[in-house]
Amino acid sequence: MAKPVPIGVRGESEQKVEFEHTLTYHNKALPPVYSTPHMIALMEFAAFNALQPFADEDEVSVGTAINIEHRAPTGIGALVKAEAVLESVTKRFHVFRVTAHNGLEEIGRGTVTRAFINLKKFAGRHSKSSN
Repeated sequence: MAKPVPIGVRGESEQKVEFEHTLTYHNKALPPVYSTPHMIALMEFAAFNALQPFADEDEVSVGTAINIEHRAPTGIGALVKAEAVLESVTKRFHVFRVTAHNGLEEIGRGTVTRAFINLKKFAGRHSKSSN
């Protein structure tokens, strides 16, 4: 079982916005700005990075809930940085306050919830359910 995770632990993640991270990549009628799903993934990775040092050898954390606002557009070439700060722990659920910034302004904020899973147990359950 994972080690206790202290409130306030932080994680970061960053990504340079490329064409494949934009709305246009998915639909030519949309503008060439950073997509919300990519921003959310960056926030999830920041929370993952905060938790992973507390995981046992056969554990990882997975997302269980998101509540995100995408507040400003970001174009190709910008460096987006996400930060996750652990706010609370309820049983096995770790709730992070997350933000994303493009170097000029905050572009997103919200919460991400993650929980540790045992990879061997997960693989065993998954293989049974797919048969």
